[in-house]
Amino acid sequence: MTEHCTRQRGIYRARDGVVFGVCRGLADYFDFPVFWVRMALVVMFIFSGFWPVIGVYLIAAFIMKPEPVKPIESEEERDFYHSYVNSPKSAAERLKRKFRELDRRIRRMEDEVTGREYEWKKRFDA
Repeated sequence: MTEHCTRQRGIYRARDGVVFGVCRGLADYFDFPVFWVRMALVVMFIFSGFWPVIGVYLIAAFIMKPEPVKPIESEEERDFYHSYVNSPKSAAERLKRKFRELDRRIRRMEDEVTGREYEWKKRFDA
């Protein structure tokens, strides 16, 4: 992916990372080699101790959303992905509403096409 596309999409935990994918996600976002991000983490670990670094790392892993499996191509896909990650239940409700609306439209079209008036219109227009 290009840098512009990566920056546009936000910071995500990488799915192919070693531990939670935080370092790889940060490296992808800032376009650094993952080695140097991990080295910075080790240096912070040495100078600040175990708990602060592990605490910040776990908080980052909790806050960062996982990287999408399929690249996001539109703003609508981005909105759906973020709503799904934040609340799978609300995303499922959103999909149900969309399919109910589609079902309602299809039923209305079927009623129009299979109704008696359609047959008469078809005969007169032919």
